[in-house]
Formats: sequence, C-alpha cells, structure tokens
Amino acid sequence: MAMEFKKMGVMCALVFVLNIWCKAGAEPQVPCYFIFGDSLVDNGNNNQLQSLAKANYRPYGIDFPAGPTGRFSNGKTTVDVIAELLGFDDYIPPYVSARGQEILGGVNYASAAAGIREETGQQLGSRISFSGQVRNYQNTVSQVVNLLGDEDSAAQYLSKCIYSVGLGSNDYLNNYFMPLYYSSSRQYTPEQYADVLIQQYREQIRIMYDYGARKMALFGVGQIGCSPNELAQNSPDGSTCVQRINSANQIFNNRLKSLVNDLNNNLTDARVIYIDAYGIFQDIITSPSSFGFRVINVGCCGVGRNNGQITCLPNQTPCPNRKEYLFWDAYHPTEAGNAIVGRRAYSAQSASDAYPIDIRRLAQL
Repeated sequence: MAMEFKKMGVMCALVFVLNIWCKAGAEPQVPCYFIFGDSLVDNGNNNQLQSLAKANYRPYGIDFPAGPTGRFSNGKTTVDVIAELLGFDDYIPPYVSARGQEILGGVNYASAAAGIREETGQQLGSRISFSGQVRNYQNTVSQVVNLLGDEDSAAQYLSKCIYSVGLGSNDYLNNYFMPLYYSSSRQYTPEQYADVLIQQYREQIRIMYDYGARKMALFGVGQIGCSPNELAQNSPDGSTCVQRINSANQIFNNRLKSLVNDLNNNLTDARVIYIDAYGIFQDIITSPSSFGFRVINVGCCGVGRNNGQITCLPNQTPCPNRKEYLFWDAYHPTEAGNAIVGRRAYSAQSASDAYPIDIRRLAQL
C-alpha cells in the first residue's frame, strides 16, 4: 500500500508539470487566471507599500476565512467569486507572494489606488499602475517559460488562461474629479479624457497579448457617482447619485466596449469580452430589495455622512447585517455586492451583462 501511495505521488508531480491539476476535486475550467486591477480586486499587493490605500487590518476581512488580507471588503472580492466559479480550489495569490509552481495557476497583480494613468492615485502614496502591473506580468511569463521549458509551451499554456482587467475607477475618483490635486479635468473634456485613457489601455492590452494573453475580460467602471464617498460630498440628499460623474463613467465604458470590438478584429486569436459592471449596479440600485439589499447609499463602516468620508477605521465595529448593505466602506462593495457582479460576469443574467459572451463561455473557447 505504501508503494502505491508513492507511485501516486510521483504521478501527481508528473501530471502537474504537464499542466494538469492533480487534486481531489474536478480540475478548473482553465489552467490559470490572471488579474489586473485596483482596490476592488487587490488581495494584498499594497500591504508592503508606503501607501494610505491599505486594507490589511480589521474590520476588513471580517467575513473572510483568512481574516484581513488586503482585500477592500468584508469578505470575497469579485475575482474571488469568479475564481470559485471557474473551479479553482483556492483564490489566486497576489504577485507580492506568488512563488514557484504556484504561478501556473495565475497571479493577482491588482493594486489599490492604481489607474491607467501613471499619476493617478499618487496623493495616496505608492501603488502599482496598470503599466507596472503589466511589467510584473511580463516577469511572471519569464518564470512560466522556465517552469514549462520553452516559449512555445508557455505560449500554448497561457493562451488557455483567463485574464481579467478592471481599471479606470481611480482615473476618475483619484484624478479627474479631484481638481485640487490633478489638472486633468482642466486639460480634457470627459470625452477627450476617455479617449486618452482608452489609448493607454489599448497599449497595455497589446503588451499582454504579445506576452501570451488571449482570453481577456475587460470590466467597465461602476457607478462611482453612487458610492457613499461621492454621495457624502456631492449629493444634496445623500442618496441621489452624482450624474456628472456617472456620465463621465459611461463615456469611458462606451469607449471600452468599442475597444473590445477593435481588439477582436485586429489581434489574431484574441477573444476579448466586456463586462458591464455599470449596468449590473444599475439593476441593484433600481431594485435593491430584489437582490436582498436594504441599504445602498451608506457604507457598512466608515466615518461621517453616509460613512463616506474615509475608509473603515482600524478595529471599527461594522454593521452587523452586512448582507443587507451594498457598500462595505466609502468606495467598495460588500461581499454580497461583489458576489452579484462576479456571478453575472461569469454567467450573464441579462444580455447586456457581458459582450459578446460571458466568462463561462470564454473559458470554453
């Protein structure tokens, strides 16, 4: 019997090297999942940075099995939910700690306060911009080549993986609509700014493509004008969304959806989709009770009007009924909110949730 177990262990090691997951449950639908983004999906990359944008303390992670990790939520993020739905046994590790063969399952490069533009979020301290995240991905690809033996094997492997990109929120929240710190709103109209962002976005996607990315899900910007922070600062009644901000977000999203068509037409073998996070949030805000929410304009924890002045304070006691709150803090959804976006990104509930297909179908290609 001992010899049988030894043989089994050798087989598992060999099978893993051949890019197949050897585990008790079913293997995931794709071999790996790579994540690029900001605080909505950061799971620890900012913990070691000199930054105000950190969430590695309670009450963050109060409902997450590992406790505080750097996730800006009480529990799971959108990409955690998607990783589960894709069949991964564990969550995708942050770049700061991913090591060895672990990277073959994917890496999370997201960084709180990061934007498409290099200067975005600089008033909060260090962060890893989109271009910095892509450079980190290039480093990972070099490691994948070493692990798999040659570039062709790595390229074939990476072509089967899912890549999710969700950036742009901070380019509005911590740039364009922060005129005391940034000049972008004086330099560009909302239309011009969206064009500039999309051009820079396109350049980074092209680099990712050149380094093996083929199946990419691009997440649109959500309704920033409905966040507790913006409601606290700019809403007369604390509940009416700030339309000038949401309108700018929609301009960006429309450009991003057009970029998806452009990429699919011009990058050989690329399969790029758009996830309409804005529209999914619109459904929730229009009929919150149908999603189980009672409070959609106040953070579960935080400070000031709408709990929207700043993020949760260390060891602050959050609301007890977290599943009834759409927002966890001044900017970020609760696990309950993230779960809705994650599920609908993976398997579209509405025809507009994902274009032209959802992540579930993307994984099958």
